[in-house]
Amino acid sequence: MEFPQDFTARERALLGARFDELYAYATPQPARGVTVNALRCKPEWFAQHADFDAKPSPFCPTAFTTAADFRPGRHAWHHAGVLYAQEPSASAPAALLDVQPGMRVADLCAAPGGKTSQLAAALQGQGLLLANEFVAARAEILRQNLERMGVTNAVITNEDTARLAAAMPGQFDRVLVDAPCSGEGMFRKEAVAAAQHNNALVAHCAELGAEILENAAALLAPGGVLVYSTCTFAPAEDEEQIATFLAKHPAFTLCDLSGCGFGRPGEANRAPDYPDFRAGYTRRIWPADGGEGHFMAKLQKAADADAPTPPKGKPPKAPKAPAEWLDFAKTYFPALASRPLAGAGEWLLLPAPGSETLNTAKLRVVRGGILAGSVLKKRFQPAHALFMAYGAQCTNREELTLTDPRTAAWLRGEEIDAATAQNGWCAVLVDGFPLGGGKVSGGRIKNHYPKGLRNLQ
Repeated sequence: MEFPQDFTARERALLGARFDELYAYATPQPARGVTVNALRCKPEWFAQHADFDAKPSPFCPTAFTTAADFRPGRHAWHHAGVLYAQEPSASAPAALLDVQPGMRVADLCAAPGGKTSQLAAALQGQGLLLANEFVAARAEILRQNLERMGVTNAVITNEDTARLAAAMPGQFDRVLVDAPCSGEGMFRKEAVAAAQHNNALVAHCAELGAEILENAAALLAPGGVLVYSTCTFAPAEDEEQIATFLAKHPAFTLCDLSGCGFGRPGEANRAPDYPDFRAGYTRRIWPADGGEGHFMAKLQKAADADAPTPPKGKPPKAPKAPAEWLDFAKTYFPALASRPLAGAGEWLLLPAPGSETLNTAKLRVVRGGILAGSVLKKRFQPAHALFMAYGAQCTNREELTLTDPRTAAWLRGEEIDAATAQNGWCAVLVDGFPLGGGKVSGGRIKNHYPKGLRNLQ
């Protein structure tokens, strides 16, 4: 691997003879892996039943390394939200946040959604997840991925983090900042990362990361925990970033990550202006450690820190549940029939539980729950998202397996024979995991799997 000259000069000056050791990649090809969605299954079950080579990753209990030629996006379990394709070391930061069911969690730089889905899985459908992405096109990708993973308690926003901090100060128990960075850990994986690298980019990313970190601190509740991470090695974006923040914020303490079981300590010579900074408490994953590269720091806000009073927002008035929805829900999803609804244009939405407590009235909300469907010509038309979130609870199901040829046919968008489902709407599942919905008539299931998601090749 040939690194950019300015990068090599900086790192050799900092590392000396260790440069060649730490930047020797542990694998001949870019590290590849998948993270298991614990909303669908336990990693132990996945390891026993996967029909491809998957080895436990050292970076996260729900992560696995895979062969370089494995194409997870084509696999039925990918379509069913069982797994997320993720470079192994990228799974580490979310696991360090120690999210527990019932918490309020914010992911401020969430797209494309790998770390966000890990946070959602840790919540187990309890509590509330704010998933934010500043770039609108990436926010839409985030929405699609969280929908595929069956996340029911997320509010997805497309916002500047300063606007989030102003609207919801001190409201979150956990905050993740996987900051936009210069991408030095992506050099081998993405050629453009090396091609566009320069010192000006590093400086710009450091400034942007500092701004997001400030807003993350404002969103965090007293006693809460914040994890900051990057996929770069630049001191200005890593150790120096954290040291500068701590010097400005005495209410925060740096948590010791030396017992995390992977990587190596952060390095003091990368923040030379802060002699009291405990750089060894942060964590680095170098190419030699098995991943492409990551930096992580874990910060805790003092329990007696100021607790700002958030501005009050007025929740939107819930629409009356249409009879068409009630008839459909009572037939196919009885547990959802009593749930409150919200309007989303022509669609009906099952709001994320607890989302009414967030002051989002003036924010750009991409999605605040699960699309239920819409009423068309006095009939209820269910949304794909409804089946992806609650398909396993549907009273009418078509049960497929990985080896069933109907599974591949379904993912190509074809009609399939019904073996277990009766006439009417049904959820289609593979190994018990949702693959969307269809409509049964005369022993055949009409395919409603969205065209843009199908395996067409």
